Amino acid sequence: MVAELSLFAILLFLVFFARKQRHRRRQLPPSPMALPIIGHLHLLGPLIHHSFRDISSRYGPLIYLRLGSVSAVVASTPELAKQLLKTHEFTFSSRKHSIAIDRLTYNSSFAFASYGPYWKFIKKISTFELLGNRMINQFLPIRKQELHRFLGVFYSKSKAGESVNITQELIKLSNNIISQMMLSMRSSSSDGEAETVITVVREVTQIFGEFNISDVIWFCKNIDFQGVRKRVEDIYFKYDGLLEKLITSREELRKKNRSNGVVHEARDFLDIMLDVMEDENAEIKLTRNHIKALFLDFFTAATDTTAITIEWALAELINQPRILEKAREEINSVVGNGRIIQESDNSNLPYIQAILKETFRLHPPIPMIARKSIQDCKINGYTIPANTLLFVNMWSIGRDPKYWRNPSQFQPERFLQSCNEDDDVTSSIDIRGQHFQLLPFGAGRRSCPGISLAMQALPTTLAAMIQCFDWKVVNQPEGQINGDDDHLLLDMTERPGLTAPRIHELVCTPVPRLPSDVLDPVCGN
Repeated sequence: MVAELSLFAILLFLVFFARKQRHRRRQLPPSPMALPIIGHLHLLGPLIHHSFRDISSRYGPLIYLRLGSVSAVVASTPELAKQLLKTHEFTFSSRKHSIAIDRLTYNSSFAFASYGPYWKFIKKISTFELLGNRMINQFLPIRKQELHRFLGVFYSKSKAGESVNITQELIKLSNNIISQMMLSMRSSSSDGEAETVITVVREVTQIFGEFNISDVIWFCKNIDFQGVRKRVEDIYFKYDGLLEKLITSREELRKKNRSNGVVHEARDFLDIMLDVMEDENAEIKLTRNHIKALFLDFFTAATDTTAITIEWALAELINQPRILEKAREEINSVVGNGRIIQESDNSNLPYIQAILKETFRLHPPIPMIARKSIQDCKINGYTIPANTLLFVNMWSIGRDPKYWRNPSQFQPERFLQSCNEDDDVTSSIDIRGQHFQLLPFGAGRRSCPGISLAMQALPTTLAAMIQCFDWKVVNQPEGQINGDDDHLLLDMTERPGLTAPRIHELVCTPVPRLPSDVLDPVCGN
C-alpha cells in the first residue's frame, strides 16, 4: 500500500513538473494574477476595449489573459498589429465563435468562417458581384437618390421647426442603400419588413460584442446565466422569419417568370445568390442558411458601422465649431451654394477626408480586430498557443501618445501634409490596411471587402450634412462646458457591443443653409 501511494505521489510530481516545464518553454506573454475558474473576467468592464487598454498600461503591449476557460492575447501597438495581422496572417486567419454568433449566423457566416474554400468563394463572389467597382458605379444613382431623400427628411423637419433623430435617420440611410443593393427594397417600404432589419442589426452587433459566461467557462455551457440564449432566440426567430419570407417570395417570382417563359435577369444580390444555390455545377454548394447568413453579415457590416462613423464625425464637429467652419469653407470653395455635393467631388475635399480619418482614429466603429490562432506562434520571444483569441486594440492604438501628437484631441489637420507640424508620417497614412496605426477596415485577407463602397458614401454624406444644414442639439444631457465659446459639449461616451456607437442618440433641429431653390427640387419639396 505504501509503495502504491509513493508511486502515485511520484506520478503526480512528474505531471506537475512536466506542466510547469511546458509552461516555461511556452513563455506566455505577461499576465495579471488570475482567479480560479473565471481567470481574468473580473478585470473586464462593459467597454472591453477600455479594460484591455487599462491592463496593457500595467503589463505591456502584448498581454495574455484567461477568460474563463478561453485563452486570449491582446496587442496594443502598430508593430505588434503588423506582426500578428500581416507577418503571421495565416496563423491568425480564424475567427472567434460564440453561442450568439453560431446561432444567428446559422453556422454559415462569411464573416466568421474559417479561412478555406467556402470563405474564398464568398469573398470572390461578394467582392465582384456586390462590392466591386462595376457594381459600385451601377448603384451610384441609388446612393444619390437615397442621400437626397435623407436630406429631404431634415429639410421637411426644418421648415416645420421640428427636431429629428439623426442617429435613426443615419441607420435608415445606410440600410436603404444596402437593402436596395441586396434586395431591391427600401427600409421605409410600406410593408415595414426592412424596419425589422434595422432593429435586428443593432441587437446583433450588441450581443456579438458581449462576453457570455456560457461561452468561456466550460461547465457553464448549458446554463444561461445572463439570459443571452433567450435573447439570441428572440432575435433569431424575428430575423429568420423575415428572411424566409423574402427568399420565398423571390423564389415564387422566379418560378412564375420561368413558367411564363420570361427570362428573369439578376436584379440584386439575392438573385445572384439564388442563381448560385440552384446551379448544380457551382464551385460551392450554397443552402438557404448560407444565404441568410450572408444577409446578416452584410446588413450588420454595412448598416451600423457607416451610421456610427458619420454620427461620431458630426458630433465632433458640433463640439468644435472651428473645425466645422473650416470644413464648410472647403465645401464652399469646391462646390459653392448652387448645388448639393456629390460623390464626384470627394477627391477635391481633403479636409473632409481628414475629418473621417480622425474620426476613425478616435472612434473606430469596431474598436478591436478579433482573430483566432490555428497553430502555435512566436511573437517577440513569447509563445501564443493554438486556439487563442487575438484582440488588436485599435481604439487603444489610436489614443497612444507614442504614435499620435495630442492623441485625445480631435485634430483633422494631422492628416494634411500642408498643416502637419511633425513630418509626413501621419499625413501619408491611409486607411486601406497598409498603415497599422490606423486600421478601421482591418488588414490582410480578412479586411472589410466594403471599403471602396464606404469611402464613396461616407465623405459625400458627411459633407452634404455640413453643407446643407446647421444643427441645433436638443437632447443634450448635462456635459462639460467648452471654455472657448461657452457652449455645452456633446457627451462622447460609448455604448458597449461589437461596435462602439455613442451612448446617447443624437437629436437635433436642422436649420437650412442653402437657398430654397437649391434644396426644394433636390429634397422633393
